[in-house]
Amino acid sequence: PWSIALLLLAIIPVAVAGSAKSPLGRDDERFYEELVVRPLSGDHVNTYFQFTTRWHFGQKDNLYHTQLTPRVIAELLQQFDVKELHIGLTQGLWRYESWGYPIVEATSGAEMWAWFSGDQNLTDSEVNSQWSQLANVFSGVLCASLNFVDKTNSISPRHLLRPQFMPAANRKNFVRYSALPREIVCTENLTPWKKLLPCGSASGFASLLNSGHVHNTKYHSLGLKVRTLCEDHSENNCIVELTQTANLVYDLRLFELSSSNSDFSLRRLFGMGLNGYCELAESSKMYVQRNEQGERYQLVPPPSPENDEVRSTRGGHTAIYGVYDMHEQFKDHGERLFNVAWLSPKSENRRRNVVKPTPPPLTVHRYLLGHGQERGRIATEITNSHYDALPILVQEVIPWYVHGYLHTLSVRRKPQRVNEYGRQRIPFKLLHYKPGKQREVPSHLEIGFLLPGQTSALITIDVDYLLLKWLEYPPDANHGHYIGSALVSSQLPMGRNYTALPVEGYLFQDSFNATRPSYVLSLHTEALIVSLPTPDFSMPYNVICLACTVVALAFGPIHSVATKMIIVGKPTTTTPKNFIKKMLNKVFRRGQAATEEAGAADGGGAGEGSGEGAAGDALLREPGLTGGRNSDDQPLLEDLEEND
Repeated sequence: PWSIALLLLAIIPVAVAGSAKSPLGRDDERFYEELVVRPLSGDHVNTYFQFTTRWHFGQKDNLYHTQLTPRVIAELLQQFDVKELHIGLTQGLWRYESWGYPIVEATSGAEMWAWFSGDQNLTDSEVNSQWSQLANVFSGVLCASLNFVDKTNSISPRHLLRPQFMPAANRKNFVRYSALPREIVCTENLTPWKKLLPCGSASGFASLLNSGHVHNTKYHSLGLKVRTLCEDHSENNCIVELTQTANLVYDLRLFELSSSNSDFSLRRLFGMGLNGYCELAESSKMYVQRNEQGERYQLVPPPSPENDEVRSTRGGHTAIYGVYDMHEQFKDHGERLFNVAWLSPKSENRRRNVVKPTPPPLTVHRYLLGHGQERGRIATEITNSHYDALPILVQEVIPWYVHGYLHTLSVRRKPQRVNEYGRQRIPFKLLHYKPGKQREVPSHLEIGFLLPGQTSALITIDVDYLLLKWLEYPPDANHGHYIGSALVSSQLPMGRNYTALPVEGYLFQDSFNATRPSYVLSLHTEALIVSLPTPDFSMPYNVICLACTVVALAFGPIHSVATKMIIVGKPTTTTPKNFIKKMLNKVFRRGQAATEEAGAADGGGAGEGSGEGAAGDALLREPGLTGGRNSDDQPLLEDLEEND
């Protein structure tokens, strides 16, 4: 039974996609825009935007003559012969236990995979070259770091990823997959993403995607999917389908002005109301879930009577949606904004009306075991809460700087009511392993097994952490190195919490009443951060700072000495610098000034007695006959200075 289940899990998407028929005529091109609002548990709201462009271009040469489809997308399909392309840019983590399953699955960071046609007898090296060039082109188109996608982080999945186009049975197709969990999603990704739309962000649902409100969410994901559908495998009768998605989860507790209620509206979530619909859109509809968590809200204004409610039963699970047709809302001319409010009951009745979320049948988690920076263990836990067994496919991509040991791979099981895992093991039903090579390719592991009902499985593998070269460390080396999330795929027998679109559908309304024998489910685990042996990068930083400081301090004096001219000048004054000499100099100067004053007074009486004056002068000129000093006594100071 397990082999049949795993085989169906691998081929059901191809078989369903092969039955899809195109409703478009020759050279017909149509654009659709949709918005889905789903209240979630824990005061969270999920808003899902989907913009779909379908073009029946006919012959392959017509790809250069586009109208609604972006020309860059058509040229890439023509140049690289891409049959299917998926790109996701996600920030945050989707909580499966509380929110159920998303409409479009995505992992944290950047994720990209593509299918290439083998019509030209391509080799693996040529496909790798095209894969690298395709990533570089979309790195510029979406302003993302997809240029880091290369052979060191790319693999060729064997079983898990299946094509969603219509491949020919006698042709070989190549697939490449890569993930960059370190990528950060910001405004520079949202702006070019909106420019790919026919109306841009000027009108329609895209006008609600304001960067200030989009990046303030608990979870936001931008997606881009392109696939080529050719009828009867003819290259001259093909359709290009471009789907752009934006999945957001708001936390109402961040918007509450008071704790009494959790009312919200479009204007409260996006900062503005809806200004109209895109004039190029074939249809513009908004779907609001009314049951489950939406039961506690009242819509104001209510949906139109023509499209009051849509009841969808899928795999035994019923969902009720209210429909707002924007063409009807804006059929009257005039500038106005359309707003819808969700009003909850009073605070005393709020707890009574809260509906507990139904747990999904399958959940996954991932974490690291061990301690230190030399070795560890990667553990992936899968829980099956369904009563019946489910087939499980797991894909692991281990980067080259983490070396895994295949002989340590094991899958242990335990009942849900037991806390610890015992020695009971689950045998492998499918195993594909491609070992990695340092600095060249990552390790690729795909395993398949049958998980019994009401049981949890723990997949573990021992790894060693390698020592990198100092140029291979990122700028924030102590932040750690990422290990991308694991992909888990299964086949559900029921549609509980399942909201994904069928493979043959391209609109959200195609999921209404889309009951199938089984539903293919894809999940992503958490990304891991490992702490590799990291050198002390602060030591060379300190050495550089010290060396620069020494050079700066030594440069100034050396430059002054080397560039300035030293001139020795004769001092203009003979004032001594010694304190004692200064005091003696002042004393002698005062005595000299007194002598000059006395001489001036004696000179005034010279007219009365010239003889006496002359005798007095002669007497004063005799050095041995007087104790006074005159101006000729200055050499005494010079003698003192010389003696000193």
